[in-house]
Amino acid sequence: MQLHLSSWPEIDKYLETSKAIVIPIGSTEQHGPNGLLGTDALCPEIIARKAGDDSGILIAPTFNVGQAQHHMAFSGTITLRPSTMIAAMLDWAQSLARHGFERLYWFNGHGGNISTINAAFSEIYHGITFSGDGDRAGSNHPPLRCTLRNWWELPGVGDLCRQLFPVGEGSHATPSEVSVTYYGYPDAQKRVEMTPKIAPNGPIYDAEDYRRRFPDGRIGSDPSQASVEAGEKIVNAAAKALIAEFKQFAAS
Repeated sequence: MQLHLSSWPEIDKYLETSKAIVIPIGSTEQHGPNGLLGTDALCPEIIARKAGDDSGILIAPTFNVGQAQHHMAFSGTITLRPSTMIAAMLDWAQSLARHGFERLYWFNGHGGNISTINAAFSEIYHGITFSGDGDRAGSNHPPLRCTLRNWWELPGVGDLCRQLFPVGEGSHATPSEVSVTYYGYPDAQKRVEMTPKIAPNGPIYDAEDYRRRFPDGRIGSDPSQASVEAGEKIVNAAAKALIAEFKQFAAS
């Protein structure tokens, strides 16, 4: 069930049985020569949509621009300041809390978002506690709770990705994440010859340094291995794990 494809009476009906929602969150940034710019937002969106279709859990619109400063030397990347992202997440949370949501499961697709998301949680708890939105009888412990889960850390998903791509998985523009996007959008597949086949590894500093170290945008990966078939396996496994974990969180 997707919030943006639902009517307000349908959301009222959902809230009668659940106060929890999944919020896919990611980034719009380069993912090498054959990876889609939306990869880090599309992966959690595609997995969450599958989970929502299979189980009826509610999926929010995707928060699809995040912390991508170090990718700004590559065309098409869009980034937010940390303060902007925190403010926007606070607005989303307060809006949902106003309608009665109490459990916000932020389903992340970009490692660079993690620190800012956790900082946003502190801002969310502070803002709701002192504004009174979502509070109960003046309690200092409002019912709203947030949790963060990176899709690749769901139980069993990392092991599956390593089985599918034992060599050349890497850490950015990986064949696993590119496969997920190809499964979701098969018409958007890109076939590009990449040299070297497996990209180098190394640290990440500023955007210009990143472009010098990793001129085609990949880090340690060979995304030419990506396939729709591998993406389907990853999405099915991740959606199943997401449903189980979300239900536990919703009942907490």
